[in-house]
Amino acid sequence: MGMDRPIQNQLVDLFDEYAANHHFSGAALMKESDRILLERAYGLAHRGFHVPNQMNTMFDTASVTKLFTAAAVLQLVDQSQLKLDDRITDIIDLGGTQISADVTIAQLLNHTSGIADDADEEEGESYEALFIDKPNYAIRNCRDFLPQFAYKAPKFKAGTQVSYNNCAYVLLGLAIEQVTGASYRDYVTDHIFRPAEMNDTSFAAKDDGNAPIAEGYAAVYEENNEVQWRKNIYSFPPIGTSDGGAFTTVGDLDRFMRALAQGKLLSTAMTAEMMKPQCALAKTFEWGKEITGYGFHFIYTHEGQLIRMMKEGSNAGVAAMLAYYPQFDATSIILGNQTCNVWELHWKAEQLLFAAK
Repeated sequence: MGMDRPIQNQLVDLFDEYAANHHFSGAALMKESDRILLERAYGLAHRGFHVPNQMNTMFDTASVTKLFTAAAVLQLVDQSQLKLDDRITDIIDLGGTQISADVTIAQLLNHTSGIADDADEEEGESYEALFIDKPNYAIRNCRDFLPQFAYKAPKFKAGTQVSYNNCAYVLLGLAIEQVTGASYRDYVTDHIFRPAEMNDTSFAAKDDGNAPIAEGYAAVYEENNEVQWRKNIYSFPPIGTSDGGAFTTVGDLDRFMRALAQGKLLSTAMTAEMMKPQCALAKTFEWGKEITGYGFHFIYTHEGQLIRMMKEGSNAGVAAMLAYYPQFDATSIILGNQTCNVWELHWKAEQLLFAAK
């Protein structure tokens, strides 16, 4: 790809290549302020009937949903209905569980709570495997998750380490329900999706026959390396809750990011808190370091320069990436509905973005 060509052309070439040769199916949007750099959909929303994905196709976001949960919690902090140093055991009844009495809202938000997870993906445990002995459709609300993690011993003392944790966000969802009296899904719909004008975003259920959503397909590799595609209907709960599973479009994720950055969802002070790291503990890699915030993960060079703030999501047949670059008010958003290395694709697109600066 010649660097003298416009970035828009280079991005199209890159995404076309991944659609043709690396199983990318989904939609992508890259914007710098109001300037669209890439806006394209690829592949099929329904393989059986060959229904193509479009820009308004709603895709499962997996853990990107945690951003909506974090923003909702911080709204309640703004309203003094919650405090960041509140202890979760003082807000919801966790009697008889192993959730430690010193775990705070802030520690649940930034993954330093130390509570056990239902599937510890950092330890290589499979989320899908949770549903071999228990039907995934038995879990539809935040409280349904409790038996899967709340009675396990903590991983570490709260605040002493950082470890990505899905079920921390289940507890945050329960806290939202407790203090608002609304269901998690209703609260987030009314107080996050509507104010951000995310009109193609909802907690659609995979078993809802009328939901206008892309089906998810997981790759199963045969002995000869041929790919068979399997629907992900048994791989995780059928409807999203506070740790993951909202359905949205790439355009609506851009609207969310800009509504947040422009102070439309939170107070000026709380917006600033959500837009910066909130953890003294960094994870170090050969390429740089990652520091958790309230929902977001912040990626830095070793020299301390911010590369991106981001949230990703991954499940069988679901791949999602939302990245924001405050230094040039740019978003890079990819939503995929079948197994594909969208993280590599995102990184390559990011390199083109940086090279054009």
